[in-house]
Amino acid sequence: MTAQSFGATIAALRKQKGMTQLELARQMGVTDKAVSKWERDLSFPDVASLPKLAEVLGTSVDELLEVKSAAQEEPDAPTTKVPALVELVLKAVALAMGVGVTALTIMDEIEPRHAFCLLGIGLACLALVLLSHTDETDE
Repeated sequence: MTAQSFGATIAALRKQKGMTQLELARQMGVTDKAVSKWERDLSFPDVASLPKLAEVLGTSVDELLEVKSAAQEEPDAPTTKVPALVELVLKAVALAMGVGVTALTIMDEIEPRHAFCLLGIGLACLALVLLSHTDETDE
């Protein structure tokens, strides 16, 4: 069996057995809507019911759970959106520090040592962004 999503695996095995979603649902003691959600990867069957599901579909639990992750599907795509979000937050903090120090300096509301601390935080954030890009190009 080729690696695919869990829902696609269930659908393929069910169709190989010539079963409808309703027939599978009745054998599993769930609704056909639940089976539909499983096959569309919107929900997952109860872990305790996996052995029964594997038996009904004529496979093993190991084979049933052998699904392809998003990282395996698209090797060039980032594995998660978190690094992009972290980079955006770091850039926003750096910008906020620069704007804040500028505004507070114009209003004469900040001491130079505090301004340097805030600017240091902004520069540290930018350095982290640059370091993350350096790590990606080294790989």
